Amino acid sequence: MTCPFCYLEKGQILFENEDAVAFFDKFPVQKGHLLIIPKVHVETYFDASEQQIIAIHNLIKQGKALIDKQFSPDGYNIGVNIGYYGGQTVHHLHFHLIPRYKGDIEDPRGGVRKAIPNIVAYP
Repeated sequence: MTCPFCYLEKGQILFENEDAVAFFDKFPVQKGHLLIIPKVHVETYFDASEQQIIAIHNLIKQGKALIDKQFSPDGYNIGVNIGYYGGQTVHHLHFHLIPRYKGDIEDPRGGVRKAIPNIVAYP
């Protein structure tokens, strides 16, 4: 199977640097949901070089500025799924930059801790 992130169309890319690209998620969980990936195929965060992680980090900050301007969110989640049991479905490292909005869920406390419901209660 071919990696969909290795063959992005130029029109999908919002911005890039030498080692990474950012684009809107095709299946967003919120308006403004971005994906940031290394240009060179690596499967997980743990396979990426320090240079790739720094490049991704820089685009996450650039992405936040873009989302702030276009969508004015009230908060953010940044996430990475690693491996099958971590929920990874595309095996090319990708960071999710997900804007959050007041009222999008009843109780936002715990944030990413709620990715695994009912295992540990949040105080």
